[in-house]
Amino acid sequence: MKKDSQREGILYICGTPIGNLKDITLRALNTLREVDLIAAEDTRRTKNLLNHYQINTPVTSYYEHNKLKKAPYLIVKIKEGKRVALVSDAGMPGISDPGYLLINLALQNNIQIIPVPGVSALVTALVISGLPSNRFVFEGFLPRKNVEEKRYLAKIKDEKRTLVFYEAPHRLKKTLKNMLEEWGDRKMVMARELTKKYEEILRGKISQILEEVGKREIRGEITLVVEGQSEEKEKNNFIKKGETLEEFLKELKLGEYSNKEIIKITQEKLNIPKKVIYKKLLEMKNDI
Repeated sequence: MKKDSQREGILYICGTPIGNLKDITLRALNTLREVDLIAAEDTRRTKNLLNHYQINTPVTSYYEHNKLKKAPYLIVKIKEGKRVALVSDAGMPGISDPGYLLINLALQNNIQIIPVPGVSALVTALVISGLPSNRFVFEGFLPRKNVEEKRYLAKIKDEKRTLVFYEAPHRLKKTLKNMLEEWGDRKMVMARELTKKYEEILRGKISQILEEVGKREIRGEITLVVEGQSEEKEKNNFIKKGETLEEFLKELKLGEYSNKEIIKITQEKLNIPKKVIYKKLLEMKNDI
């Protein structure tokens, strides 16, 4: 093997199990054995995995609260010729975790990045949900504050693709209540502790899932998969409300869309000429 000064450093983006330790690839195990250093979001969890497979590679912490300091340090090590594997708490690094920063910093420094694919909670939950998986959107974690969460849900309520979210157990009930209030009673799936001993998958309407989780304390890692807004339902809702163009535009303004976004959305949804929409927006502005 070449000395570090003679070889090229590499950053490996290494997928690890989301629960069951057997859900790891042979390639991932070989990578973790052969690299010089493992950068882990949770060193305790990563060491449990390494001990299980008798891997003795050194581990260093790389997580949300030290990423600004640690990412440059790791880049220096890689440029010195070290091979570094980035791992997250569970699944693929870079998804709703600090891995994004290190990956982009590596790209800026022309460092070779090699993906070592593994399982992902969002894909696992999506494919077992029974909801359309040909077109979907991953929204990660919703805003923490209740007002901001409701505002964000209102903003994406017309999304037609299947929606996938991560959620913390202590915020689950609040989020489901807000979804029911902002979106109505849609089909959804709650996947909890996927691949683990206490794996749980609940299917039904938002109201049904909310009723079930309201009966007990919910723990563990949660993925929510919710059906998107159907075009027919969206059109019927508009007709039932008897909304005028002005009322429709006011709803979009409450969602904090820009005028450019409002015009585009209204054209698509109501098939109204751009000039008519722009004129109405000007009238509304003058009436304030």
